[in-house]
Amino acid sequence: MIVLALDTAGTDCAAALYDTATMKILGEVTENIGRGHAERLMAIVDLALDQAGVDISDVGRIAVTVGPGSFTGIRVGVAAARGFALSLGVESVGISTLEVLAAEAIDRRRREGDDDGRPILVSIDARRSEVYLQLFSATGRPLQDASVLSVDGAREIAASGAAEVVGSAASLLAGNEVATSADHFPIARVAQLAIAVKPGKPRPLYLRGPDAKPQEGFAVARV
Repeated sequence: MIVLALDTAGTDCAAALYDTATMKILGEVTENIGRGHAERLMAIVDLALDQAGVDISDVGRIAVTVGPGSFTGIRVGVAAARGFALSLGVESVGISTLEVLAAEAIDRRRREGDDDGRPILVSIDARRSEVYLQLFSATGRPLQDASVLSVDGAREIAASGAAEVVGSAASLLAGNEVATSADHFPIARVAQLAIAVKPGKPRPLYLRGPDAKPQEGFAVARV
C-alpha cells in the first residue's frame, strides 16, 4: 500500500509517499515556509508524487499531522487529507505532532545505542508562556493525554529528571527564557507511523483556542 503523508502543523509544508510493502520512502518534499500552507501544499504534493514516480490514484491511505501546532496550518492539512481520502475513496489517519517527536527520540536512542529505558516527555513551545506536553514510554506508548500547561507547571513535571525531555520547549523547561528552535515533524516519520493507526476521519488536536482574536469595534450592527 502507498501512503501519502501531509504535514502543515508547524513551519514546514511537507508531503511524502511511503510504500508499506518495501518499507521505503518513495518521495518526500519539505519546505520551511512559516506561513502560506494552503497556497503551497498542493504543489508540494505534486512534487512528491513526481519524485516517487507514482500517480495519486496509487495512494491507498492518507496520513496527516493533526496537532498540536499552528491553528491555521492544522486546519489546512486536515481539510486536505479529508478531501484526498474522499475523492480517492481511501482510508485516512491523523498523527499527533507529539507522537512524531516521541518516535524521533526513540529512533535517535536506537541509533546512538543510548536507550536507558526512561520515559520521554515531549514538549512543544505553545507560546503565551505555555507548553504542549505529553509523556510517552520508552517504546512510544502514550502514558497520559496531551495537555497544555504553563511553563512553570511544565517545569515542575520535568524537574524530577525521571523522563528525557525533548522538543522545542526542552530549553524552556531547563530554565531558559526562550525556546532555542522551532519544532519540525519529519514527514517520513509521519508516513511510517500511519501504518499502525486505526483508520478514521482525522480531527484537529486543539488543546486551546486560536491565537487570533476577533477585533472589537468593527462588527456591523444587526438590524
